[in-house]
Amino acid sequence: MATADTAVDRGTLPPAQLALQRLNELSQRQKLAAGTAVAIAIAMLVGVWLWSRTPDYAVLFSNFEERDGGAIVAALQQQNVPYKFSPGGNAILIPSGQVHDVRLRLAAQGLPKGGLVGFELMENQKLGVSQFHEQVNFQRALEGELARTIQAIASVASARVHLAIPKQSGFLRDEQTPTASVMVNLHPGRTMDSTQVAGIVHLVASSVPQLANDRVSVIDQNGTLLTNRPDPLRNAGLDATQLNYVREVEAGYIRRIETILTPIVGQDNFKTQVTADVDFNQVEATAETFKPNPSPDQAIRSQQINEQGMREPAAQGVPGALSNQPPVPATAPITSPSVAAGGPPGGAATPFGNRAATINYELDRTIQHTKQALGQVKRLSVAVVVNHRNETLPNGESRPGALSDEEIARITNLVREAMGFSPTRGDSLNVSSAPFAAGRAESQAQLPVWKDPEMVDLGKEALKYVVILVALALVYFGVVRPLLRTVAPPPPPAPAPEAEDEDAVVSLSHTGPANTFDDKLARAKELAMSDPRVIANLIKEWMGVNEEGKK
Repeated sequence: MATADTAVDRGTLPPAQLALQRLNELSQRQKLAAGTAVAIAIAMLVGVWLWSRTPDYAVLFSNFEERDGGAIVAALQQQNVPYKFSPGGNAILIPSGQVHDVRLRLAAQGLPKGGLVGFELMENQKLGVSQFHEQVNFQRALEGELARTIQAIASVASARVHLAIPKQSGFLRDEQTPTASVMVNLHPGRTMDSTQVAGIVHLVASSVPQLANDRVSVIDQNGTLLTNRPDPLRNAGLDATQLNYVREVEAGYIRRIETILTPIVGQDNFKTQVTADVDFNQVEATAETFKPNPSPDQAIRSQQINEQGMREPAAQGVPGALSNQPPVPATAPITSPSVAAGGPPGGAATPFGNRAATINYELDRTIQHTKQALGQVKRLSVAVVVNHRNETLPNGESRPGALSDEEIARITNLVREAMGFSPTRGDSLNVSSAPFAAGRAESQAQLPVWKDPEMVDLGKEALKYVVILVALALVYFGVVRPLLRTVAPPPPPAPAPEAEDEDAVVSLSHTGPANTFDDKLARAKELAMSDPRVIANLIKEWMGVNEEGKK
């Protein structure tokens, strides 16, 4: 009776238990078919997911020689490693998870070989090699090492170094100095300044004995000589650093003006241009000035006074000719009496003398040494244009209108103070109001939608999701849904009261209040007497007898 109750009350089970019961009732062949269908569905979903997933590619090698590229591609094809080239064709890309493994395997094969050889060339010297061969190998190794070092510079893609080292001679008259030539292949859009070129020249000159810096030549891939090239700006009297300084000065004044006008008129409602005349002349002046007429009270520096005085004796003797003649030589002792010299009475002496004075005054001198600094602003020219403001009309509409004279004067005063206006310097300032033209995009030839790269990428991405949705729909409607119908079929519609169905489900439960065993047995007897065919079909179902009468 428990089996009968379970079979009869199957419609009251939960859906999960009902599906499990239906699955257990399937035959072995049906179970295998359902399992195969589920496996195929899972395989399809995994395949679509793997197909739609784009692998992350990373750079394996870049900037390689063409012959190395061919050897690397052949090795990747032998190892069944997927690869692709970068848009520029200068790099080989493989899945990022295999980069390190593939690099090690290619390195074991000696790839990439590269076009440069260094001092490893000297490791495989053979016995009996001539001295000339050794010298050539040494020069090749030195050139390769220098090229590798130059390639380490960020802007250099590749480099070649050629050394012309003369053979040493025992005669000083025939001695020659070595020379060097360097060719650099720069990355697209890169340039080398004079400092980098000088560094390359110094590197090569320092690596070769007796090689002077002026004996090294450097050219780029376009054949332009980078060493000893004239600077057109310097030849024209201009310097790039000075031009940059002028632009920085002008930008500084523009920022000052924008800072003070932005809160008043708005960010995009004015434009400012500044032209600065900067003096880069180096001027040194020394001046020494003397005043022509010193003041009377000027300080005395030094003073010297010399005075001399003396008295001359008066004339003596008898006036006359004898006294005016020289005396004769004496022949005998002088016995004549002495004669008084002529002169003033009483023999008084005549006084006379001189007086000299030297006075040195302090000099009134001014010495001035002036050295003007570089980059002084000689003159500023500032132009400011302000957009018309929007005026509200009585009807509520707005229209642009020019600024009033008071507003222009106020803006002029603000700009004048912000720029440090100096009339003595000759600065000029012009502030005006004008309507700004609306920005117009330049007409460009629009590509068709199907040729636009962004639209093509978007279409590819959408196609990938569409394929995934189609695969999911096929799996659901082709596999999952039929399997669910087989495992848990929908309940059959209720038969009409008049129709007789051999497979009708008979419930022995009584809807009344009595539900004992005796009541059920009485109900079964009554049903067997009234409709024995239904009872026969029920017994067949309990016994598991099919339509042919076989178990």
